[in-house]
Amino acid sequence: MGKQKQTLQDLLDREAIRDLPLRYCDCVWRDNIPALVKLFARDGEFVIRIGDQETSAKGHAALLEFYAQGLGIAPRPFIHNHVIDHAGGREATGRCYLDLRSGKENMRFMGAGHYADTYVKEKGEWKFLRRHFTALRIDEDPTAKPAAPARKPRAGVSKRPPARPASRNASKVRKKVSS
Repeated sequence: MGKQKQTLQDLLDREAIRDLPLRYCDCVWRDNIPALVKLFARDGEFVIRIGDQETSAKGHAALLEFYAQGLGIAPRPFIHNHVIDHAGGREATGRCYLDLRSGKENMRFMGAGHYADTYVKEKGEWKFLRRHFTALRIDEDPTAKPAAPARKPRAGVSKRPPARPASRNASKVRKKVSS
């Protein structure tokens, strides 16, 4: 391949790689889990590190399950500062940074962190081979199992605690405070 063709291919590869995190965030915003998983190679892996805990999912079936649970917190990611290390060929690495907002709570700040990515060209398309997210701050853990739904009270049963009988001294205390 001539120098110009190689330069053009390198630029096209970089642009395709740069597009992956953007598409990833777009899929998260739209809750489009099947399209999100298609951004990963067949044996692609996502790893999330929160403190000293790591959780991972590898392969499309596991990723579908993982994201179905994780997107339940309605994250709204903002990716920036994408750096790509690509020396040509079919693999590259990169990193980008995340500000995370809550789609459930009026875009409240939820956390921040960074991704360390490995990309691979699979059947002519760039894909995530591995995304490793390190949370620097996260207010709601997307890997936590959802709490069991609360049982509905029986008809006529109140959830409020029973009223306590008033103390004989309560009226005296109120009178002293108000005088």
